[in-house]
Amino acid sequence: MAVEEIVLLNADDEAVGTAPKAASHHRDTPYHLAFSCYVVDTEGRVLITRRALSKRTFPGVWTGSCCGHPGPGEGLRDAVLRRLQDELGISGVSLTSVLPAFQYRAVAEDGTLENERCPVVRADVPAGTPVRRNPDEVEDAEWWTWRQCLDLAARPEASPWYRLQLAELAPLGEPHEWPDAGTATLPPALGW
Repeated sequence: MAVEEIVLLNADDEAVGTAPKAASHHRDTPYHLAFSCYVVDTEGRVLITRRALSKRTFPGVWTGSCCGHPGPGEGLRDAVLRRLQDELGISGVSLTSVLPAFQYRAVAEDGTLENERCPVVRADVPAGTPVRRNPDEVEDAEWWTWRQCLDLAARPEASPWYRLQLAELAPLGEPHEWPDAGTATLPPALGW
């Protein structure tokens, strides 16, 4: 099995190298490329997931639908589609860039630092889209109303990146109303 690599970034969000994902997440995690995705169905519900309890970082926290790390040379679109399939068994989605400039730092209870440039995308799916969660990645997956999503942002069981993202997404309206923010402000290291 190949070792998953992350893309390391400088302060200008330019790629400056790669590193093994597992070995790179610690108390001094280097700044690197990631993404978050919110799956929204035609009824306006959002797929909210709980990270697997076996995850080394932030196990068991509730968060958006899917997150991950684009591999070296992988575009955002391909990375999101890959992880949606791997984590949730979801394919055939339409993607929209909603927070292309999002970045954050957060420290887990064990001291592990997350330090990511993390563009946020919406994946639109028909109501009734089946979800086949990968138990190594996802403990629970549930379709929630936007009100429930907003309420989660105020609770401690939400991931820190979810709380920060919701602070930026809430003013944009209901999830199906989030405007396409385009790709011009994606990091130089990441194509669409």
